[in-house]
Amino acid sequence: MGRAFEYRKATKFARWDRMAKEFTKAARQITIAVKQGGPDPDTNHALRRAVANAKGVQMPKDRIEAAIKKASDRDTSSFDEVVYDGMGPHGIAIVVEAATDNSTRTVANVRAIFRKKGGQLGTNGMNDFMFDRKGVFYIKKEDVSDVEELELELIDYGLEETEEATQDDVECYKLIVTFEDFGSMQEALEKLELEVKKSELERIPTHTKELDEEQIDEVLALVDAMEQDDDVTNVFHNLA
Repeated sequence: MGRAFEYRKATKFARWDRMAKEFTKAARQITIAVKQGGPDPDTNHALRRAVANAKGVQMPKDRIEAAIKKASDRDTSSFDEVVYDGMGPHGIAIVVEAATDNSTRTVANVRAIFRKKGGQLGTNGMNDFMFDRKGVFYIKKEDVSDVEELELELIDYGLEETEEATQDDVECYKLIVTFEDFGSMQEALEKLELEVKKSELERIPTHTKELDEEQIDEVLALVDAMEQDDDVTNVFHNLA
């Protein structure tokens, strides 16, 4: 069938593999949220966020509902969120967030990825001083008629900064709030009936480090390998 067919097939399989990983991670976030606050999105802010993010990666409604039911029906007490700190190549600080039911497996995988990609797993909390925890919300630009008016309306709910950003190839406004104001902002956006394309708690570096192109590729290779692990939910770094 020729090279073109093989290329299209490989591209399609890669997309399916990426989608499957996104669905797995979305289901784990739902499980953690149900564990923290119960199965009702109306009273569980974390679950509402997890469901919105699942929709953002095109997870079907029936699979979202199945993930909530599965989390409600089983004992999720052994399912935890864990954080690992380490250093990547060329002194780049790396923070890895994971959701796991087997921390022994997860830490072994994280340690191996650091080692193979020229980094090293460190001690918990060693990079805390390099990052600020912030809440971020991605709103599609096309849904906002006047961004300055929106900013004025959201200041009372903890809005610190607005940036232009791209999320899944969609032009968005990225709204940044303090960690403590995450829930207030979520409620405010719901009242304004603004659809949130994605929301999460990020670790934003207090300072960044510049590298040359070859060094950047080495760091991003580590980040990419880490993100491919099924247990890993987020990877943060201070690469400029």
